Amino acid sequence: MKKDFEGRIALVTGASRGIGYQLARQLGERGAHVIALARTVGALEELDDEIKAAGGEATLVPLDLTDFDALDRLGAAIHERWKKLDIFIGNAGMLGVLSPLGHISPKDFDKVMAVNVTANWRLIRSLDPLLRQSDAGRALFLTAVQAHTCAAFWGLQATSKAAVEAMARTWAHESLKTAMKINLADPGPTRTGLRAKAMPGEIAANLPQPAQVADDLLALVGPEVLESGRLYDRVSRDWVTL
Repeated sequence: MKKDFEGRIALVTGASRGIGYQLARQLGERGAHVIALARTVGALEELDDEIKAAGGEATLVPLDLTDFDALDRLGAAIHERWKKLDIFIGNAGMLGVLSPLGHISPKDFDKVMAVNVTANWRLIRSLDPLLRQSDAGRALFLTAVQAHTCAAFWGLQATSKAAVEAMARTWAHESLKTAMKINLADPGPTRTGLRAKAMPGEIAANLPQPAQVADDLLALVGPEVLESGRLYDRVSRDWVTL
């Protein structure tokens, strides 16, 4: 296993399952110290075991992304221990209900926006000073095609991911005079539990595994990446013009 992330400090949200789990695992195997954030303690411990078995190191952060005060404290804790952050991957996301916009309850709307949008904004506030201390700070947010297609009944996904894209691009423009690079990635259909919930009739065997997708996405967070404020489409394997 190559150690191309040796010495890097990387934070991954939603690290207990799916693409987030594989991103965190591969970062740890490839030399990064992984800060793995998720709600499920047992799954985080399994991740920790895998990373350690490969000779890597991880710090587990079991918390709910809607605990915004904890997200503020997270930045302070990272600063106290490492003084910087090299990689931030905003992977965690919530699908919510598939429903006509007028039928979505305020509770469902607020919950999805809290997880998908507000939590990422709070993390930007908390982590921006740390990424600026890196010689090559890299941030990557996962998005979805619905942010652009605005398909019927996918209003929660479309609205929240469009907001994430706007935040990421704005942050990138505000960071042009720094060493930071901030991008978005659409992983495309992937064999995850979230995908199965959204598309129960789909043949899962036809979809790529999260490990394969994660390997592709990690090419977007290395020091060699010079793009910023861009969207990478993993299916076409190219940058999309926004």
